[in-house]
Amino acid sequence: MWLRRALLALAAVFAIGFGPAVQAAHWPLPHSLCHAVSVMAQSPRAAPRSPYSCNGKPTGYQRGTLWLRVDLDAIPIPRNDLVLSIHNTRFDALSVGFVDADGVTAWQGVRGGDFGTHWRPGAQIAFAAPAREAPLRTIVLQFDRLTSYDLLRMRLATQGDGALEVVALAACVGAALMLLFIAALYNISLSFAVRRQFPAWQAAWAGCMVIWGAVWSQLNLFVLPGMAGSFSAQLCTGLSCLAVMLATFGAITALDRREIPVALRIATLALGIGIGALGVPLSFMRTGPLEFWASVLGMLVLADLTAITVSLTIAWRRGNALARDFAAAWAVPMITLGVTQFLPTDRLFWGGGSQMLVLLAATWQTIWVSVSATRRLGRLRVERDHALRAEAIAHDLARRDPLTGLRNRRGFTEAVEPMVARAIAGESPFALLLIDVDRFKAVNDTHGHDAGDQVLCIIAQQLERWEGALCLPARFGGEEFAMALSGLHTFAATQFAERLREDIAAADYDAVIGGGDITVSIGIASATEDADFQSLYRQADRSLYEAKRRGRDCVVASGPRPDDDLAVDMVA
Repeated sequence: MWLRRALLALAAVFAIGFGPAVQAAHWPLPHSLCHAVSVMAQSPRAAPRSPYSCNGKPTGYQRGTLWLRVDLDAIPIPRNDLVLSIHNTRFDALSVGFVDADGVTAWQGVRGGDFGTHWRPGAQIAFAAPAREAPLRTIVLQFDRLTSYDLLRMRLATQGDGALEVVALAACVGAALMLLFIAALYNISLSFAVRRQFPAWQAAWAGCMVIWGAVWSQLNLFVLPGMAGSFSAQLCTGLSCLAVMLATFGAITALDRREIPVALRIATLALGIGIGALGVPLSFMRTGPLEFWASVLGMLVLADLTAITVSLTIAWRRGNALARDFAAAWAVPMITLGVTQFLPTDRLFWGGGSQMLVLLAATWQTIWVSVSATRRLGRLRVERDHALRAEAIAHDLARRDPLTGLRNRRGFTEAVEPMVARAIAGESPFALLLIDVDRFKAVNDTHGHDAGDQVLCIIAQQLERWEGALCLPARFGGEEFAMALSGLHTFAATQFAERLREDIAAADYDAVIGGGDITVSIGIASATEDADFQSLYRQADRSLYEAKRRGRDCVVASGPRPDDDLAVDMVA
């Protein structure tokens, strides 16, 4: 099963992401960098007019230019073959200058809408130091209109290790997005198949996470390079809030309204809607206390997930088996968000950090829910199929004679109606045979009712041999049987009835009644344009009565010949 394999693959990805053995050697840059702030009017890639300060945090940079200086003498790092990776955040332009010991500065830069060849998977921008004989001494960074200094994540690595990280991170992101995309398609098809809301919400959540993951990881720049920069970062904020809202609706709509308190249901949905609404202003925010609102958003998300967990737990305790699986699925995002809120995660997944954790947790949750919902709904489908099968069997038994297994009068009448309709429409001739056992009361009186029942079963076996799409036998009750023939005119039906009469007489009854003979009388009626079943039955009954009057053990037919519409009597 592909979903189970996907879970195993995702578990392997988690193990790789946390495995220190495959983590490339890198050096995260401390936040206590020397900094300076200048106005935007200053020439790009020129030294700041104000002096650098190596204490505290910069202020007033959101509408101007922020300068950061990295003195490599204070960092135990090889000086040659370095690459600087910066986690993408909101800014208008970024220039990086590599200053060598001989005073030569090599500048590289990007700006919103144009990252060139510097973008990397995992929302990172990479700047490789030029290879020169003079050792690298300082790195200078120039940010224009940076939104938040506290949200910056930067690190240094060798270019070889950096290339390895790019491949590993791209593989993780690609695998997670592919699994999410497949799960989204699967859930939307599941919602149509079972006509339930929660798979549709789950599909919307997975689809939203696919878009968020593609934009956050910058894989969308393969086809839309103009989205690079602040636009993508702002779009990710709105998408992440929308995803939380969709996930909330998916979890709550999976539960019956009677299984959780109304107040808890309303509060959980209100939290989800509030988070989705808060994502709109946060997406457009470029100045102001972005870190504060990010913390508020994080607390609201934790409260929302807690409310979902409580709802699932209550539903589980009240007997909802699906809630148990949902609770297990939501445990991963809960733990993940707790980890990202209280523990440093920047070094995980080769710089992917908390966003990569969230993407993998979302993938795990989506696949787990898909597996659980499929298993539960599959069991319900099996139970429904069993119920329908039992209902069909009961329906069939109600239309079968319990002694002989042939159709009873009710089942025969329902099955014959289409044949009669085709005959009336002129599509196919139709004949009705009524068969009555001769002197059957004497069999019961002489040999007992058990023997009589066995005789009826032997006769039923002779009739059942002919059962098919064009021939339907039945037992009407007592010693009377019937047979419907489609496709035979009166003459052919009479020949068939004669053969049937002889087969019944030739059957072996010795084990039941000794050496006695069993014979039957048969009356035949053929359909005309104005005939219906009741009129055919009355006509066949009159023919059967005539066969009895003529001495029994014979066939009497009445109906139109193939070449005329005259009613005739034929005695076989």
